[in-house]
Amino acid sequence: MQATRQEILDYLRRQGEATVRELGSLLGLTATGIRQHLTVLERDGLVAVHESRGHIGRPALVYTLTAAGSALYPSRYDELSNLLLDEIRAIAGTKGLQSVMMRVASRCAADYADRIGGADLAGRVEETTAIINERGCLAECVPGDDESYLINQYTCPFQNVAEIHSSVCALEVEFVRQLTGGDARLVSSLLRGDKCCSYRVRAHPSIA
Repeated sequence: MQATRQEILDYLRRQGEATVRELGSLLGLTATGIRQHLTVLERDGLVAVHESRGHIGRPALVYTLTAAGSALYPSRYDELSNLLLDEIRAIAGTKGLQSVMMRVASRCAADYADRIGGADLAGRVEETTAIINERGCLAECVPGDDESYLINQYTCPFQNVAEIHSSVCALEVEFVRQLTGGDARLVSSLLRGDKCCSYRVRAHPSIA
């Protein structure tokens, strides 16, 4: 990251927002110079701009960090997740940890129940794939063999956690199972070195 742009990002991280004038005073640059740097940061998706109408006269342009800009700064979510899973297993055992994972999957799936209800299996698989993509992953669905479907998920939302606690894979399988209402099985896995996590979904025997 170029030094001046990093200073701009650091200031936005500390202060929450800033105008071109504020950044110019901070860095000793002209408004034109600041705008050139901000244009690059906007192009890269690291800052966003909106008008502030709280002042008399022409609205000021105010710059803030985007989610991608904030993500440049280290977080310790993965470390916290691994510690919490260690403690749950120590207190409740492997079965207790598995039960917690299933409950978490149920809560996540419940948020999308209205979008899934009433559709046939093909429709539920397609909508489930859309939901996975909306949640920040890259996935696609394709027809499988024997009236089944494959949901291929090419990115893992919990990669650094799954490498230590593979039980989170069961959470994703259960999430897919509840959304599709079918018999969902993990048939390939990024964790095992495959190119994607593939969930094979068939109609559940009770609704086949």
